[in-house]
Amino acid sequence: MNGRLKKRLFDALIACEAIGEFVQNRDIAAYRSDKMLRSAVERQFEIIGEALAQAANVDPALPDRFPELRRIVALRNRLIHGYDSVDDEIVWDIVQFKLSVLKKLLSDFLA
Repeated sequence: MNGRLKKRLFDALIACEAIGEFVQNRDIAAYRSDKMLRSAVERQFEIIGEALAQAANVDPALPDRFPELRRIVALRNRLIHGYDSVDDEIVWDIVQFKLSVLKKLLSDFLA
């Protein structure tokens, strides 16, 4: 595996792990009421989206192996450019139900 590709995927994996640590033992109410937690989670999603976008530039076949890659990059773009219309419910849903799938895909791919 190309070293640049591996680095980008590893960065995305580390960001997934960070989100998991940040939200451990938290619920949606805690997420909504904690500006620093929301900012931290959103920042890690920005890193994930940017890392995967750059990884896809290195390996154009990557979106075939990561079916949600384009949606992840779109989330990153929404967080950055549409910061004033981010829906906490959607972000929390992604944290709860989709992040672990991405983390496993990244771990398996890097193994």
